[in-house]
Amino acid sequence: MDKSKSIEKANILIESLPYIKEFYKKTIVIKYGGHAMVDEELKKNFALDIILMKYIGINPIVVHGGGPQINKFLQKMNIQSSYVQGMRVTDGETMDVVEMVLVGKVNKEIVGLINFHGGKAVGLSGRDGDLIKARKMQVMKSLAENAPPELIDLGRVGAVTRVNPEVLITLDSQDFIPVIAPVGVGEDGGSYNINADLVAGAVASQMKAEKLILLTDVEGVLDRDGKLVASMTSREAEEMIAAKVAVGGMIPKIKCCQDALAQGVGKAHIVDGRLKHAILLEMFTREGIGTEIVA
Repeated sequence: MDKSKSIEKANILIESLPYIKEFYKKTIVIKYGGHAMVDEELKKNFALDIILMKYIGINPIVVHGGGPQINKFLQKMNIQSSYVQGMRVTDGETMDVVEMVLVGKVNKEIVGLINFHGGKAVGLSGRDGDLIKARKMQVMKSLAENAPPELIDLGRVGAVTRVNPEVLITLDSQDFIPVIAPVGVGEDGGSYNINADLVAGAVASQMKAEKLILLTDVEGVLDRDGKLVASMTSREAEEMIAAKVAVGGMIPKIKCCQDALAQGVGKAHIVDGRLKHAILLEMFTREGIGTEIVA
């Protein structure tokens, strides 16, 4: 038996002890997406990370995406996708596919994986207990130079108006892990396709979560030299956007974090989900692995 390796494992446990104590009984909202939802080993590691968090007294809530899975089904049905500002234009037929894939397939696969490895997960969509109320998202776009912006119709793309915490509180009291598909319900009773980052941020805000963690396919927020920014304030993040250091898909993720922080979430993290046990490494080590954003 290699005693040095055993001692190293014990030291890792001791290092994590202050963080376990700090987050005990606290709510952590994790947005699950990207490569971590595709790679079989990463999927298993994600399930184990969530189960471990629950067993040590942390209350994880998972919000998942599913863009690649939706694309696959739409292609099979010969339905073309178009995007405006990174959002899928969602007509009635596309919405049916989105809801079927996110709620009926992806959500149940995640729930099944967590339960298979020893957890107690329950799948939800925005329809369940009126969990996520939504309205039609309004998007303005300039179609020509020097012309005023016009309103673009994205169909059934929604923005969160309210999160009903009762269902989540009830599940937590019975030690269940909520797994939420980002489909909201409108005042007309119809479904809305909502960006998973936005849903995760809204859930974290409503639940006054200690942390919001966004799993991505990048290392985190990078500075002008391409180096990872380990920690920054919301104001510094805004300056990076203004200086065009943070660009593209990173901008909505940062803004999602900023909104959550403004609504009382303790800290927000943008983490590389391609790394094994990314959530545990970010939460339970001194240095972390991604970008931490604080108010």
